[in-house]
Amino acid sequence: MKRIQAVVRTEKVIQRRSHIVKTCNQNFMLDYSVSVSPLGEISGFPVRPGMFDVFGAMPLPSGVNFTIHTHGGTSCELLLFRKGEEEPYAVLPFPEEYKIGDVYSMMVFGLEVEDFEYAYRIDGPYDPEKGLLFDKNNILLDPYARAVTGQGVWGSQSQEHYHARVVKDVFDWGTMPQSKKELNELVIYELHVRGFTKHPSSGVRQKGTFAGLKEKIPYLKELGINAVELMPIFEFDENMNAREVNGNTLLDYWGYNTVGFFAPNSSYTAAEEYNHEGTELKELIKSLHDNGIEVILDVVFNHTAEGNELGPSFCFKGLDNNEYYMLTPDGNYYNFSGCGNTLNCNNPIVRQMIADCLRYWTISYRVDGFRFDLASILGRSEDGSPMNNPPLLQTLTYDPILSNVKLIAEAWDAGGMYQVGSFPAGKRWAEWNGRYRDAIRGYLKGDCWLAWDAAWSVAGSSDLYGEGNSHGNYAGYNSCVNFITCHDGFTMYDLYSYNQKHNENNGWDNTDGANDNRSWNCGAEGDTDDPEVLKLRFRMIRNACAVLMCSRGTPMFLAGDEFGNTQFGNNNGYCQDNELSWLDWTYLEKNRDLFEFFKFMIAYRFRHPVIRKELPRAVCGMDALHAHDVNADRVNIPRDTRVFATSFAGYDREKGQDDVVYLAINTYWEDVEITLPKTNRAGYWYLSVNTYGDENGKYFYEENEERRIEGSFVMKPRTVAVFHVKKY
Repeated sequence: MKRIQAVVRTEKVIQRRSHIVKTCNQNFMLDYSVSVSPLGEISGFPVRPGMFDVFGAMPLPSGVNFTIHTHGGTSCELLLFRKGEEEPYAVLPFPEEYKIGDVYSMMVFGLEVEDFEYAYRIDGPYDPEKGLLFDKNNILLDPYARAVTGQGVWGSQSQEHYHARVVKDVFDWGTMPQSKKELNELVIYELHVRGFTKHPSSGVRQKGTFAGLKEKIPYLKELGINAVELMPIFEFDENMNAREVNGNTLLDYWGYNTVGFFAPNSSYTAAEEYNHEGTELKELIKSLHDNGIEVILDVVFNHTAEGNELGPSFCFKGLDNNEYYMLTPDGNYYNFSGCGNTLNCNNPIVRQMIADCLRYWTISYRVDGFRFDLASILGRSEDGSPMNNPPLLQTLTYDPILSNVKLIAEAWDAGGMYQVGSFPAGKRWAEWNGRYRDAIRGYLKGDCWLAWDAAWSVAGSSDLYGEGNSHGNYAGYNSCVNFITCHDGFTMYDLYSYNQKHNENNGWDNTDGANDNRSWNCGAEGDTDDPEVLKLRFRMIRNACAVLMCSRGTPMFLAGDEFGNTQFGNNNGYCQDNELSWLDWTYLEKNRDLFEFFKFMIAYRFRHPVIRKELPRAVCGMDALHAHDVNADRVNIPRDTRVFATSFAGYDREKGQDDVVYLAINTYWEDVEITLPKTNRAGYWYLSVNTYGDENGKYFYEENEERRIEGSFVMKPRTVAVFHVKKY
């Protein structure tokens, strides 16, 4: 009866409206005239061929348009479900006349989007050795689904199969302009949406959600960062590989297990958003933008949650397994991701889907940038070999919608390809600078043989990204993202509290996670009450923070590092949805002085543009960039020095004066006297930062409080000092 009523309503709508209407796909305005008159009936629903160039499910004034692609499939059925039910209440086979090329499209009239969920079944040949896995009984998720069902409650799976819902986009962005900040102007703060506020100490009402993160915006503003990088927020299945270890349930907590690329994670919302999915996330993004904070998404296009030959088939395997995935000659999956499969990003259909996805998030969610997980995979050919001009990377590089968003590559993969400094994407892409992480970690803890690598890294890694390499652009502008810590590895506190990883709770006998951590426990493994060890640990954290914020390139650090959050030596917390991974906000008050140090260093970086980029030549005549050891008159540094310094100099047109900053690093365990460069009557050197602290326990000096330094300075053991030139 309800279906008949819907059909009657549709006929009345058709009678009231003109025969021609303009349609819109959420925020995508289509100059596409469509007759709303049905031309047939399938399973009791009035239908007509749909809009073949609009993938996914699009609400119309009188129904819904469904469009899906399959190259190898021989037939396609649309399945309609009641909310939460596993058996469809309607099956609508696509007639052959509803197919153009490899695309099926159908308008179904009389559907109210609140009343149904949908999926597909596709028939076709089954020949695993040729990569063909069609199964007419398999229920398949729309790869363009804007919302995925069954995932709304974290840690539970309410349905056996994934279904999709039609989303009504009612969010109004107003006239908010796109950010024009360049990458070098950012300080990036990497965080996990759930873990950021899930801990009982977070102090927010809606813990572990987008709304909870929104409650923390005043904290982010106080800290001073101006960009957040959100670990995966696409719909993923945290339960897919759930395990019991020592009585604890371990989930895929990080989210690198994508189910739907176009759908936000529904378990990150504080309230159900039925048919309005994404609203809470959009409210978060708008609030962040209103407070001057950009949003970068960590995206996973290197693999999907379907896994290997033993994994489930809920989407791409059933649509066109041999097109969406990279397969060996015998039909198995190449596993350059370390997660069972690898997306075939060179296939035009896959390439189009990824580009459509990024455009969607840029337009509908106003995202400012994307960090691509294991991005080197995106440049592998179908046999796994690296390509010089990968089609996908070129597509994204020159896409007009994406022209102003940040594109950041994790320039390696799990198959052994390492492309830091050589990622094949021209000037348009930046990279996570893995060399910076390794060199700075090692050098700060005392590996003096890394002095040259560390010095190059602090100066902007021009040996990797400068004029002399294939990029042809200058390091320190928009080429590299510098980091010492991130989600993958030790926290900053653990970096100086553990010599070895402690991943026993992950259930793999401590075999998972990186072994080369370049960490140092400062004299005691793990928890300790030794005041000298603790004093040294926090000094080492201050050292790392000062170097990171005074290095050319875009700094990024892990949420919680600013107040000494710990994961108790676990460097691979991907499965730890518990207090081991959640930020413990009690450390904020316990280590308030560390937070204030981070806050100062971030502000200091913003006050001195010469750190971020090359300025016009300094009036005082100092070199734009200079590195040396203890003696400022030397023009180079020994390969194994324990002390080096870097100076940045240039003319700041906005302030009408030179901007000169001097960073000195002493990794030696004894006092070392350094000389400061001559300023040529430009002014005097003033001490801004001394990570050892002065007689009053001060580690930094606010403006007009800095200490004037004459000629030389004695650096205490294992310390970092920062100076700048002032005229008084």
